[in-house]
Amino acid sequence: MPSPQQARAQASSITSGKTAPETEVSPTSQLRALFDRPRLSPGQRRIAQYLIEHITEAAFLSITDLAERVGVSQPSVTRFAAAVGFSGYPSLREKLQSIALGTLAGGPGAADDNGSNELQAAVDAEIDNLENLRRDFADPDQLIDIGRRLSRSTPLTVLGLRISASLAEYFAYAARRVHPDVRLVTRGGSVAYDALLQSREAGGTWVLAFSMPRHAQETLTAVRVARGAGLKVALITDLALGPIADEADVVFATSTGSRLVFDSYAAPGVMAAALLQAMTDADPERTQARLEGYEQISDQHQFFLRD
Repeated sequence: MPSPQQARAQASSITSGKTAPETEVSPTSQLRALFDRPRLSPGQRRIAQYLIEHITEAAFLSITDLAERVGVSQPSVTRFAAAVGFSGYPSLREKLQSIALGTLAGGPGAADDNGSNELQAAVDAEIDNLENLRRDFADPDQLIDIGRRLSRSTPLTVLGLRISASLAEYFAYAARRVHPDVRLVTRGGSVAYDALLQSREAGGTWVLAFSMPRHAQETLTAVRVARGAGLKVALITDLALGPIADEADVVFATSTGSRLVFDSYAAPGVMAAALLQAMTDADPERTQARLEGYEQISDQHQFFLRD
């Protein structure tokens, strides 16, 4: 009898292309596409990130109020509008308002004041994050392509430092079931550098990095070391804009839950699982052979309880 992982690998492969012709694009995705400019200055990235995180309110702010909220000058906001392709702040605000009004019109979590307590509000926020991710998955072509590339990288290095280590450990644990050489890096500094350089020397071509808030300086340095060694970097993070995202070759950005004292990672966890699925789809014969082999070993040594 196949294990749950084997059954899912056989039954749930990802299909390229949109399943519905009129799939709604999430407000977050619209804004990320709007602000996807590689040469934004640090101050301009701060403006972009503020707008992404506060779209329903920020879209109706005057240029003076927006500058004050972000902590930049009014001319900086004007230059930002020009940098992302608008004639000035009024035309940018008009675009932002059309996106914000679409958000306010409906959908889960459109209104925060629904009588829920703090824990329920945190769950509602995560549902919103998952709804946004679902919309992003309407076109999974990039995910499929990167899953294929990660599958072919031998060894494959998985990097997650500080609070991001838990997501990296989950991904590496599962990826080892279907990939012959997965190397996990959860310590920064020279230990990370050694591991990355050795991976490249051994023939590796890709690193999958996780960067969750608060984003660690040592993660940025490690990604730069990886790129300098000739490795490609795929990044799972909550920010499409920022220094670490700027260094990555591919960014999968999805929001974290921030309503509680410590962030929660429902959407990044699903993103990681989806990328694992894409890896299993990339080489189904190897996937099947490795899962069958693992089941034999686990049965022989009684790794798991019989439920």
